[in-house]
Amino acid sequence: MAKEVSSSDAMVRFVNVQKSYDGETLVVKNLNLDIAKGEFLTMLGPSGSGKTTTLMMLAGFEPATHGEIYVKDQPINNVPPHKRGIGMVFQNYALFPHMTINENLAFPLQVRGVGKAETEDRVAKILKMVELPQMGNRRPGQLSGGQQQRIAVARALVFEPDLVLMDEPLGALDKQLREQMQYEIKHIHERLGVTIVYVTHDQSEALTMSNRIAVFNDGIVQQLSTPDELYERPQNSFVAQFIGENNKLKGTVAEIGKDKVATVKLESGDVVKALAVNANSKGDRTLLSIRPERVEINPTAKSADVILDGRIAELIYLGDHIRARLEVAGHNDFIVKVPNKGGTSEVEEGREVKIGWRAEDCRALDYLEFQH
Repeated sequence: MAKEVSSSDAMVRFVNVQKSYDGETLVVKNLNLDIAKGEFLTMLGPSGSGKTTTLMMLAGFEPATHGEIYVKDQPINNVPPHKRGIGMVFQNYALFPHMTINENLAFPLQVRGVGKAETEDRVAKILKMVELPQMGNRRPGQLSGGQQQRIAVARALVFEPDLVLMDEPLGALDKQLREQMQYEIKHIHERLGVTIVYVTHDQSEALTMSNRIAVFNDGIVQQLSTPDELYERPQNSFVAQFIGENNKLKGTVAEIGKDKVATVKLESGDVVKALAVNANSKGDRTLLSIRPERVEINPTAKSADVILDGRIAELIYLGDHIRARLEVAGHNDFIVKVPNKGGTSEVEEGREVKIGWRAEDCRALDYLEFQH
C-alpha cells in the first residue's frame, strides 16, 4: 500500500468531506484524504466520479456540504478562493486575451502587492523556466496551444504558491504535445518541490506524472496508491478495469489455500489458480483479472502455474509487440501481448495453443458485471 501521510507532513487534508448539490444525492461521499507537502497527487476517474468537484472544493469554487478541508493545518472552508494562495491551471488556459504575456504573468503578483522590480524579475525567471523567454511582449492569440498552456502553468507558479491545482490542463492538446507537456509539468514539479493536485480521466497521464493516484468512482476513492501499486495490485474490479488493460474471467471460489491462493472454477468449467484479493471464502463469485503482458503463449511448466487451452483468433502487429486476441475459456476477447523478438512463428491466426500465467499475477477480485 502507499505510505500514510502524517498530519504534520500534510499540505492538504480532507476530513469527512461530503458534497451534495440537491441535498439528497452525494457526489462526494465521506472523503478522508491527506496530500503530502511536495507531492504530485492525481485524482483519476470517469466523468461524474467526484474528482473535479473535490478539486473545486479545495479551490474554493464549491462549498463542502459537510466536513472540513485544511491547507497547512488551517481550515479553509470559509476562506474565499483568492485568499487561499493556491495556483490554478485549467484546460482552457484562462489567459487574458487583451494583455501581453508579461502582463498576464504580472497580474497575480500585482494583486498581491509585489513591487515592480521584483515582478519583472519573477516574470523573466518563470518565462525562462517554461522555455519561452522571448514571448513576453506577444498576446495569447499569437501563441500556439502548447505555448499558451505553458504560460498558464507559469502564471499559476509565478507568485510561488505552495499548492497548485490543475484541472484537465492538457485535454485540449494533440497527443504528441500532450505527452511532451506531461514530462514538462513533471520536471517543473521536481525542480520546484511544489505540491500539485491534478485531475484527469486519462489513466496513462496519471501513471506517467504522479507520486500517488486517487482513483474515484461514484464519489468514493476506490484506491489510493503509487502508480506501480495501482497497476500491479488493483484492490477491486473497478480499479483493475479502469487502470490499464486486463482480461476478465468469471468464476466461483472452490477453495482458498493458506498462502491466499484461490482455486477458482470458471464458468467454462476450467479450474485455475489466482491470488485471493477480495474473494474471501468458498462459494464466492469472483472476477479474475490478469494483465495481457502477464500471460504467456505455450508456457513451460516452470514459467506458469495455470495452463489453459486457447485458439488465436486475431493478430495485430504493433511494432514492439504483437497483440493476440484468443478464444479462451468461453471468451473470444482474451488478449495476450507477445513481445516482438523477431522469431514469433508460434503465433499464427487459427492456431491452437496453450496459454499460461503464474497464480500471483492473476487477481481474484469482487464480482462485478462488466460490458464486453
